[in-house]
Amino acid sequence: MYATATRIERLKPPGRRAFVPWLFMLTGDVQALFKGKTPLPWLGGAGVAAFMALYLTTVFTALDERRRHTRTPPLSLAGLAAVTYALGIGYAGNWLLCFPLLSLASGIVLRGGRRKLGPVILVLSASAGVIAGLRGGASDSLTVSYGTMLSGLVTAAILSLFETVAQLRATRQELARTAVEKERLRFSRDLHDLLGHTMSVVVVKAEAVRRLAPKNLEAALGQAADIEAVGRQALTEIREAVTGYREGSLATELDRARSALDAAGIEAVVRREGPPLAPQTEALLGWVVREGVTNVVRHSGASRCEIEVRSGMDRVRLEITDNGGGVGSRATGTRAAGATGAADATGATGATGATGADMAGADGGIGAIGGTGLKGLAERLSAAGGSLESGPGGRRGFRLVAELPVDTEDVVEAEVEGARTA
Repeated sequence: MYATATRIERLKPPGRRAFVPWLFMLTGDVQALFKGKTPLPWLGGAGVAAFMALYLTTVFTALDERRRHTRTPPLSLAGLAAVTYALGIGYAGNWLLCFPLLSLASGIVLRGGRRKLGPVILVLSASAGVIAGLRGGASDSLTVSYGTMLSGLVTAAILSLFETVAQLRATRQELARTAVEKERLRFSRDLHDLLGHTMSVVVVKAEAVRRLAPKNLEAALGQAADIEAVGRQALTEIREAVTGYREGSLATELDRARSALDAAGIEAVVRREGPPLAPQTEALLGWVVREGVTNVVRHSGASRCEIEVRSGMDRVRLEITDNGGGVGSRATGTRAAGATGAADATGATGATGATGADMAGADGGIGAIGGTGLKGLAERLSAAGGSLESGPGGRRGFRLVAELPVDTEDVVEAEVEGARTA
């Protein structure tokens, strides 16, 4: 079946020259003119010449995409109809074969327009049958009428079929290009989110190692081990992003966020309320947590960051706030003094914020929080029926809010799965 469809697609539609041989139907009329069997042969010869000229003009212009929608095809078709009726009424006999050719030309010109084609073919068929019946007999009437209807409908159907196949082929190619573009966009988003977060954590923990090494070697070795673990995890996530099967767990991302904030000397407050969420919802919120915390570490200069997840029966809301400078578009020169003091007091985590130069290096030139990361997240959440809002959080700090709809069936399945796991 697939091979048959492929062969059909490879067939070329009938061109303009394919309809020229149909004019041989008028051979009998031309012979009658030369033999002198037709009254007023000069008038008949002029009618045949006019019919052939108008027929070729109609067919050639109607099959030319550049001229198909101009006034030439319908005007030439109207002239062809006038000559056909004149010859049919005046001479009858074999001249009635002009009606099937007129119907064929009508099918070419009016193809694709069912409202116009149907009435025109019916009028041509009925009038041809009436004229043939009056000038000939009942058998001639049925033959001419049936031939006139069939030629127009079959021609229009064949041409419409080939045009539909061409449109489907073009649509399939466009869908393939769109799929490739979507996959590239997905991969670029995933790679940006993965590497942006990972490099920020690595820079912060490397800074912690440098500061802790002279004072507390054991704590510095712990931070170095964290760098190794983050790097290995990043490699795994990049491989999963390439294959397209990565689904982040919200709980995992929250734990990583708490670890990254602690290493940066930022007090992390994480609260989560509500029933379990569907895997797809958790994956989307996990991306928001990753991007939001990365921006807090990179740009905020905050000493405290709160992450709150509240899920109900219809919607889930994730809010990330900090008490930084309230400007998420640039990295600050140093961390807040309170954050530095708290970091020095901890000893084990003792990591202070990176300097402006360090952060610029981690950013790799990214200058705006509202750039690729948040824009990509907003597009993802919008596609899932959610929303993403970001901006200053009151007098001080920055605020990121994500909302997603919750499917009740997915919530029930998540609860059942959680009970089985427990």
